[in-house]
Amino acid sequence: MYRTLVQLFDEKVKEDPLLTVQFAKNESGMFVQKTYIQLQKEVRSLALALYSLGLRRGFHVGLISDNRAQWLASDLAVLSLGCADVPRGRDAMSYELEHILSVTNCQFCFVENAELLNRVLALKPNLPELKYLILFDSKNCNVESTDSLTIYDYKDLVSKGSVLLEKESNKALIESEILLGCEDDVATIIFTSGTTGLPKGVMLTHGNFLYQLENFKYVVPFKKGGRWLSVLPVWHSFERVIQYVVINYTNSIAYSKPIGKIMLMDMQYINPEYMGSVPRIWETVKAGVLQNIKTKKPIVQKLFNFFLTVGRRYRHYEASVKKGKPKYKHCFYVCDYLKGIIPYLLLKLPYKLGQKLVFNQIKEKLGKNFVMGFSGGGSMPSEVDEFFKAIGIVLIDGYGLTESSPVISAGGFDRRVKGAMNLLRGTEAKVIDEEGKEVPFGQKGELIIKGAQIMKGYFKDEAKTKTVIDKDGYLHTGDLATMTYNREIAIVGRVKDTIVLSGGENIEPLPIEAALRECEYIQTAVVVGQDKKYLGALLVIEPHFVERYLKNNGIPYINRDDLCGKQEVVNLINQEIQKYVNYARGFKTFEQISKFVLLDKPFTIGRELSSKQEIKRAEINTLYKDEIATMF
Repeated sequence: MYRTLVQLFDEKVKEDPLLTVQFAKNESGMFVQKTYIQLQKEVRSLALALYSLGLRRGFHVGLISDNRAQWLASDLAVLSLGCADVPRGRDAMSYELEHILSVTNCQFCFVENAELLNRVLALKPNLPELKYLILFDSKNCNVESTDSLTIYDYKDLVSKGSVLLEKESNKALIESEILLGCEDDVATIIFTSGTTGLPKGVMLTHGNFLYQLENFKYVVPFKKGGRWLSVLPVWHSFERVIQYVVINYTNSIAYSKPIGKIMLMDMQYINPEYMGSVPRIWETVKAGVLQNIKTKKPIVQKLFNFFLTVGRRYRHYEASVKKGKPKYKHCFYVCDYLKGIIPYLLLKLPYKLGQKLVFNQIKEKLGKNFVMGFSGGGSMPSEVDEFFKAIGIVLIDGYGLTESSPVISAGGFDRRVKGAMNLLRGTEAKVIDEEGKEVPFGQKGELIIKGAQIMKGYFKDEAKTKTVIDKDGYLHTGDLATMTYNREIAIVGRVKDTIVLSGGENIEPLPIEAALRECEYIQTAVVVGQDKKYLGALLVIEPHFVERYLKNNGIPYINRDDLCGKQEVVNLINQEIQKYVNYARGFKTFEQISKFVLLDKPFTIGRELSSKQEIKRAEINTLYKDEIATMF
């Protein structure tokens, strides 16, 4: 029985050595396949090469790269020797790289390309312990080794290890190192992207990850040999655990990018069953579908809108019939069933007709075999979720934190409860008030959880560890949640994101922002107003749709840079805000937007957005302080 991720990998290699595990693009942009046995040889060769250079159990190894095939091989090689990797993406700031490599005393560090190599080299005076840099992509690299730092090309290092692997004594050496590993060994130290101060190093063990892998089968019935498309930064815990899911279920994974055209082209070539993503990706896909439909003939548009309405209603009544509505007290489902069964049955035939005539063509854009997408890194807006449900694409919303490695809960595959998720088996949860008392079902409070996926602690920071993990072992997530009678959880906001108006009203911005993004003319929304009398919003417009509106209404404009300044656009957005955020849609008077500022430049990763494409509120408040000031 395996006790570490590498031991699990070796078991899967024995079961299906010739099955493809990775698809990665070569220099020509074509996907090249790698089998499980080939990956194992690469892992062991790399591990032996690193061992020959002095890497030993307990060391920490930097791994600075976005998702690519070499990442998984390097990860498994480092873990084979009982070491922990310290990952980070290309979007990391230089001061962050210096901090994480110095505090973890990294002697070895993998870097993705020449640009990153030069950034790390510039930090070398402050990283005296760093001795070896291993370069994944050596293109355009003209830097040579020095007396204090040796630079290796990844392929050359693997080749060196491959020669070492030919000796039986070396094979025995690496196998004995792998067998020494245990569940409590730290597998990785992931430094979280803090909004203020230096990032904190989250120590995750092999056992943290293995617990989740053993319990995912109760969430989704993954099939052997399934294919995944990888588009998210692999250094994040969410995409990282997907790499291990691939191994655990003897699946394969293809590496792509979260760029609409590239992702969709790769999906049609690879034909994946699964993909991990963030809500923003699905919002972009939805907007693309709607934009494409509006270029079609009027009859096609009417047909699409008709069947979309049918799909929405069908899924609504399906939730009644199949216990898909959240319940906050003990009750019988028979009333919901009786109310929903007749319209559910009546809508079934037109729904299937809509699938055949309209929606199957949309689903084919995701490939021929697509089964479901997994969305993490933020709650899926209800409008986006309902849209994809209506057209028959399954999206499973997941929730977790880096500190929980990361999965805490996920929507069910067979029975999904609207807006709520099931806790992973063996995970305990409570929703508490400010005094630490558990609140009744349906009431908001902070979510705290306990389970085998909880981190070992923050690296070299016991004080901060104690602030988030209490004496009873519960991790305080900092997220606001409600709990249903069946102990499903719904995430409704962040404790620290709560906006408090000068009148004392507490407001969660996320539901308001999600409602605003339902508008086709609004790409991104950020609600502001802390300590003010009312709420304001920064709104990034969707230029394609705004331009089409102006053209359809005969309103002249010079170019895209002119859009936000036009009074007709301001009036349009104001009307749309009133349509999407109002009392009839469940928003109280003080939750409605009184003033707004239009922005014509989209938010970018590393500036307004994190690498998970989440809003960086503190940064935005600083970057747009002048624009925010005009609203108040």
